[in-house]
Amino acid sequence: MELVGSIPVYAIGIGVVALIIAAILYFRVKKAPEGNEAMQRIARFIREGAMAFLTREYKVLGLYALIVFVAIVALIRFASTEGDDAMTRGIEAGVSFLAGAFFSLLAGYFGMKAATYANVRTSEAARSSGKASALVLALDGGAVMGLCVAGLGLVGLGGVYYLFQNAEPAALANVLHGFAVGASSIALFARIGGGIYTKAADVGADIVGKVEANIPEDDPRNPGVIADNVGDNVGDIAGMGADIYESYVAAMVATMALGLTMPVAVLQTLAPGVTEESALRLLAVGLPIFLSTVGLGVSIVGIFITRALKNMAPATVLRAALIVPPFLVMAAAAAVFPSIGVSMNAVYTLGAGALGGAIIGLVTDYYTSMKPVRDIAEASITGPGTAVISGLAVGLQSVAIPVVILCLVGWAAASLFGLGLYGIALAAVGMLSGTAIVMTVDAYGPIADNAGGISEMSGLGPEVRAITDELDSVGNTTAAVGKGFAIGSAVLTVVALFAAYKMEVDTNRARIGAEPMNLDISEAPVLLGLLFGAILPCLVAASSMTAVGRAAGAIVEEIRRQFRDIPGLLEGAEGAEPDSKAIVDLATTAALKEMLFPGLVAIVSPVFIGFAFGADDLAGALASAMVVGATLALFMANAGGAWDNAKKMIEAGGLEGHGKGSEAHKAAVVGDTVGDPFKDTSGPGVSILIKVMGVVSLLIAPFLQ
Repeated sequence: MELVGSIPVYAIGIGVVALIIAAILYFRVKKAPEGNEAMQRIARFIREGAMAFLTREYKVLGLYALIVFVAIVALIRFASTEGDDAMTRGIEAGVSFLAGAFFSLLAGYFGMKAATYANVRTSEAARSSGKASALVLALDGGAVMGLCVAGLGLVGLGGVYYLFQNAEPAALANVLHGFAVGASSIALFARIGGGIYTKAADVGADIVGKVEANIPEDDPRNPGVIADNVGDNVGDIAGMGADIYESYVAAMVATMALGLTMPVAVLQTLAPGVTEESALRLLAVGLPIFLSTVGLGVSIVGIFITRALKNMAPATVLRAALIVPPFLVMAAAAAVFPSIGVSMNAVYTLGAGALGGAIIGLVTDYYTSMKPVRDIAEASITGPGTAVISGLAVGLQSVAIPVVILCLVGWAAASLFGLGLYGIALAAVGMLSGTAIVMTVDAYGPIADNAGGISEMSGLGPEVRAITDELDSVGNTTAAVGKGFAIGSAVLTVVALFAAYKMEVDTNRARIGAEPMNLDISEAPVLLGLLFGAILPCLVAASSMTAVGRAAGAIVEEIRRQFRDIPGLLEGAEGAEPDSKAIVDLATTAALKEMLFPGLVAIVSPVFIGFAFGADDLAGALASAMVVGATLALFMANAGGAWDNAKKMIEAGGLEGHGKGSEAHKAAVVGDTVGDPFKDTSGPGVSILIKVMGVVSLLIAPFLQ
């Protein structure tokens, strides 16, 4: 059991190694050639716009974090019955919350900084050295994000666990839950705020540029193009980084929480040879951090192997990079678990999680890059209406197989391998064990997209644009696969959070001699909670979609005004320059304003339901929010990805007789304008919502009756 006691030290150590490698890759990217003066100027505009948005967003989130810190301390101080110790517990939870929030913000900042340097250098590599060099530079930029997300996650959570591993279980749970709330709530704001920005700019630029003015994507005459490229960074890199970081942390915390509260008889299945309860719980709590530590080591090796395979087809390399690491973690677990007394059933559970994640990724790949995409493209021939209808049908159909797979994974982990709800949480950790490389591949996509935009705006020619377009199209597919992983693991994580919440409430009730929670759906509190919880994902999806629509409308009007009022702009006359800063400012202001409501819904709702109506009502709300949120997030993510790739298929000449500028292309663009906020704003926002509700409920569970 010596290894178990040293787990947090190993976690912090490998996390620091990941951060050092990230720093080396960052400076390697910065040293690469950045092209001619026009390329450097465009890249500078993108970088300045992205950092300006992040600076303003972080000021808002910093104020939010301080307010929530005070609220957490006050809540625990006044809701607790522990007397003088309550203030100490409140401060510990509050500081842990700030740590979770800070590391989330830090990961987004470092990742986006690297991406805004990598984009132009990827363009230059494509121009001067070819596809292989461009692929490596884009991957290096993405690897900074991936290594920072996983490295900071392990350093932060490993540090909290190291400081409190010998404390009372209630004190350890208190700080773990606080850390998870910090990571989750920041992720929600960052993902929705960045998503509103990027999709408002993207939709606005496409509507006026492609549909109305009939000019190419990323045309330098379009004032919305710079804002669109800025949005790729603030939404798809900084926002996505916070999202994946939160999933990574929440999966570990959910498993650790169950390790603290599960009945000993269930945990005995995990390690039949360990008989002492304290040792058994120590093992159950440390196991998810151990697996994530191994996963980060595997991911680091995988990142360098992926770079070495640069001359192979990018799609093949990146798909393998997403799917293989969890299986390698399972193999490492099979080698180590017997020596620490862990049953092979835990290895099989990890295998179920890895296999389930791979299948969900491949199903997502099918619906967003294969026959369904062609079906949407062909439906576009008869107009925007049929394109939208076809995309909605594809999205709805795409939900079925992933949800069935998640049910099978959960059944295998809980029943077939006998690990109960702890096994479901362990399967989620298994799915996310390759987080560093998943985020690397995910961040690679927006970098390649930016590289294509810079190539177009600086006039590098069709040969360069062909390279960046190929890299970008692969990035779109891998991003969709990454979203499938993220949503699938989110569902399993929320199941575990729900179970941990119930056990926390039952522990609290046992302390005061009350009956445990009885979640009978024929009882009014549970049934009413079910109805109330089903509303919340719909509210968040609707408010974020509306926010994108409002912001995009303002951007459309501003682009039209510039085309109308700036002489020679639309004609491309010499000296006629678009006012890109006006679009950047519009998108920034709208995103920061509009992200507040959906963020507050996720954080305030569990607190309101729990204290106003009770623990049973909140349990019902969590259950229905999970079911509605999971299906809605999958539907929106996959429909959006399919619409996007249908448009790109037509642009690439994949629909004979209907190329760029055709009526079919314009119809596909309309479908994509619906799909963009689906896949990059509302879908991810709903996915984070259900996790935020879970961790907030877990934090307040000890104070509910």
